[in-house]
Amino acid sequence: MAIRETLTATGTPAAGISLTRANWLALALLSCGHFAVDLYSSALGALQPLLVERFGLTLARAGLLSGLLVFSASVAQPLYGYLSDRFHSRAFTVLAPAVAALFISAMGLAPTYRWLLLLVLLGGAGVASFHPQASAWAVVEAGDRPGQAMGFFISAGALGYALGPTYFSFLVSRWGLERMHWAAIPGLAVTALLLWRPPRAGRAARSHRSFEWRPLAAVWKPLTILYMAVFLRSILQIAFGQFLPLYLHRERGFNIPAAGYVLSAFLAAGAVGGVLGGRLADRFGGRSVILFSMLVSPPFFALFFATTGWLSLISLVLGGFILLFTIPVNVVMAQKLAPAQAGTVSALMMGFAWGMAGMVFIPLIGYAADAYSLHTALASLTVFPLIGFFLAWKLPR
Repeated sequence: MAIRETLTATGTPAAGISLTRANWLALALLSCGHFAVDLYSSALGALQPLLVERFGLTLARAGLLSGLLVFSASVAQPLYGYLSDRFHSRAFTVLAPAVAALFISAMGLAPTYRWLLLLVLLGGAGVASFHPQASAWAVVEAGDRPGQAMGFFISAGALGYALGPTYFSFLVSRWGLERMHWAAIPGLAVTALLLWRPPRAGRAARSHRSFEWRPLAAVWKPLTILYMAVFLRSILQIAFGQFLPLYLHRERGFNIPAAGYVLSAFLAAGAVGGVLGGRLADRFGGRSVILFSMLVSPPFFALFFATTGWLSLISLVLGGFILLFTIPVNVVMAQKLAPAQAGTVSALMMGFAWGMAGMVFIPLIGYAADAYSLHTALASLTVFPLIGFFLAWKLPR
């Protein structure tokens, strides 16, 4: 029996139901969408060295550009989560890959810094509108394996985010910034696929009662702890995503394509870690996975900054692999705390925490890098997961 025919009153799947072929197809299409939007959301980090040179930007202005992308792509997600929980429209999920693709890929055509800011803002809106609704539908399709399904869905996005720097570095090294608009093709293709087979979980979601804030208020304490743990992890993750190529190019002598490839390796390791993290959470519990990740990843990042050569790069990749264990775990734990507001809490964990971390810290990192060095600014961030470890200790078992 199809999962969407046996939903509980909260809209979550009933226990013990296995996935059908239709569920797997829906999950695969949603994951393709996640891959596409996150492919474009990671473009700016790889392009930043070129944009800094083209527009003569200080690191503070480069950080402002990154902060704006994080704001539009992440902080706005709770709004889209609320709208998806309230109206259950499929438009956000279906059209978002095309919107992100068109505006992000047009950055190479920007004549001025102000135009660049506008394109980043609009492209980020496409990224933001996809995540809350699509992640909630992915769990609906998951049956009795929400951790595994969410690990698959989120890791598809993490893989897109990982390949984005390589994809854009390759295109720009071949054809230059002026012809970067051709990079929009994958996003347009995914929107075409979603128009052909739009998500059907939305019909089941219409059985939900109208949106209420009261259930969120009842679980505010564990949600707040979980949110802060995600916030602290995101500081390090975003900082590396936005500044690692620039750091490698300026302070370690990497050429721009090679720096983009290193960023892709770091993010790809995180994508693999997300799959494993989802499986481990189903077996050992989300709290245990979060504690392990927050405690074990910082030493690898410290080793990356303290060494050079292959040892340094391997430490970076291992640190990313362990740090990003927790991405699917955080989302599933939040949805279990407030299943009737799955879109909203998904947005809080996937977007709002990420966005606030980027808005607050990315510009500060830029200012600190101008005042001291990019090495000092980035290395100082390795303590944040350890703070998250002590917070996560208070999560319910």
